[in-house]
Amino acid sequence: MRIGLKIEYDGTAYAGWQRQKNAPSVQAAIEQALFETLHWQGTIIGAGRTDAGVHALGQVAHFDIETRVPPDRFSYILNQTLPPDIRIVQSWAAAEGFHARRSAHGKHYRYTLYCSPHASALERNVSLHVPQKLDLAAMQRAAQALVGEHDFSAFRTMGSNIVGTVRTIYRLTVRQEGRHIYIDVYGNGFLYNMVRIIAGTLIAVGKGKIPPEAMGNILAAKDRTLAGATAPARGLCMCEVFYPGLGEEEKSPWESEKELDTAPEII
Repeated sequence: MRIGLKIEYDGTAYAGWQRQKNAPSVQAAIEQALFETLHWQGTIIGAGRTDAGVHALGQVAHFDIETRVPPDRFSYILNQTLPPDIRIVQSWAAAEGFHARRSAHGKHYRYTLYCSPHASALERNVSLHVPQKLDLAAMQRAAQALVGEHDFSAFRTMGSNIVGTVRTIYRLTVRQEGRHIYIDVYGNGFLYNMVRIIAGTLIAVGKGKIPPEAMGNILAAKDRTLAGATAPARGLCMCEVFYPGLGEEEKSPWESEKELDTAPEII
């Protein structure tokens, strides 16, 4: 039986999703919980490899197991053993052929800014503190230049050996709610640190260091040095992974304004 998991975690204490030899990871913690509770040994497959310090509201993973345990009970069983900063929010019997990574046709990431003269004691691990006022309208104009299919070479970590740098961003929004600015990115895939570099570049635009009209030129130049700094990991969260055939209609969630407006938020 193939079991699907929807996972929420605070990534502060972890070296990312992927198992590491000498550092704690979210994947290793869940695999250890499966061993301790069900004597299961193996590898769980995640939808994406979040980096050290990155959080998740909707990471998805799967694994195969022979058991009589009802699929929806795995979340309760695992949460009894998992550390409090990792939670299985849902478990289910996955359809035949489902693969957490290969079956995904899109992801939603959110970068959160906390805009206030003083940093927040409670949100220090889940947002980036920005003490000065940002030009929200300029950030919004710059963001629209990134929507669509582009070569995002300028928005990947230098030295990355990934082959193929063309990705599609279906929607990129920048909005403010009180002291928070949320940068929401919906796309079919992302290069290493791509969302964090987009966030860092938009922050630079908001500070007046990069004009919003320059975003198209940065894309076209394919030069990492022209984009902004890589924003810290703590502000990034994997909010949702999208799969075809889930829900009432077999269409991409970004095609529905209603669904986008009710996307989960970092709490």
